[in-house]
Amino acid sequence: MSTAHEVIARDPGGHSWSADPYADALRAGRGPLFLRRSDGWLLPLDVERWCARADAVDRQVLDRSEGAVLDVGCGPGRLVTELAARGRTALGIDVSQAAVIHTARLGGRALRRSVFEPLPGEGRWNTALLLDGNLGIGGDPHALLQRLGELLCPGGLLIAETVPADVDERVDVRLVGAAATEGSADATFPWARLGSPALLRHARPLGWRTTDQWTAGCRSFVSLRSRSTSSSAEAPNSRAVISSHRGRKPLADSPVADS
Repeated sequence: MSTAHEVIARDPGGHSWSADPYADALRAGRGPLFLRRSDGWLLPLDVERWCARADAVDRQVLDRSEGAVLDVGCGPGRLVTELAARGRTALGIDVSQAAVIHTARLGGRALRRSVFEPLPGEGRWNTALLLDGNLGIGGDPHALLQRLGELLCPGGLLIAETVPADVDERVDVRLVGAAATEGSADATFPWARLGSPALLRHARPLGWRTTDQWTAGCRSFVSLRSRSTSSSAEAPNSRAVISSHRGRKPLADSPVADS
């Protein structure tokens, strides 16, 4: 899950944040960890599942993926690692240094990067994943879906995990640990929660086409195709060519190595 992790980051609205509880939870491999609204409402985060190997539901999702896969908010990297084990081209991105290092240690490729920053292979990814609540990134579903359309090839596939209820909300939250009071008052960041109906309402005006909706293991998913701009668009199961380095920021564009 790519929330406000460990380092200072910035979303398109100019909000900045820092959060250490997430990095601490990843290092421990367990929670408790929550998203906390200003009214005290807590959303528990499933750190143990994120830090484990891909489970049966995850593998079913990955079976639906096509070609080269970009995992947005890859967290500790279970999905990227599973794809790598299958011999698939996959890259995870996350603003958390701890998450990227964890992914690299498992053998996956990952960059410490926001989805709203320049990324390798823009416009050539076949599949993008938004799982584990990452539809909430930036608190602006329209901006996030528009950005994903730029990253995918024409007719590319987005697989998104939704809230298993008809929810459409934008809130300011902070990450907190066991005491539910960790973090400073200025550590809040914008987040969104969307059920499947809300996701479709946001996606259709941007040209996304629904291809499937399903539930598995008490989790809900939607798959969408981006707008096809050319009849010569790359075949869905072909592999995208991904550049892995940029001259101006070589360290930021290179997968993190275990040091």
